[in-house]
Amino acid sequence: MIIVVAAFLVMNIVGLFIMGEDKKRAKKHEYRISEQTLWLVALFGGAVGATAGMQLYRHKTKHLSFKIGFPFLAGIELVLFFTWVI
Repeated sequence: MIIVVAAFLVMNIVGLFIMGEDKKRAKKHEYRISEQTLWLVALFGGAVGATAGMQLYRHKTKHLSFKIGFPFLAGIELVLFFTWVI
């Protein structure tokens, strides 16, 4: 169970970090993190962190797939996480 909790925390920290990093790169007109990578991190357990990063950094908030998809996926991940842990 500790491994599940640790993996969940790590992936969500990564999700939060990459949203901030992509926003920073976007402002500087640098090479960006692909949307595919953002989705993969979210799909593999980082949706809560990616959703928080999206709101915190105001990044990808106009993209409907992110605006709806990330919170939806985060909800699913939270339900799965708490059913697994509890």
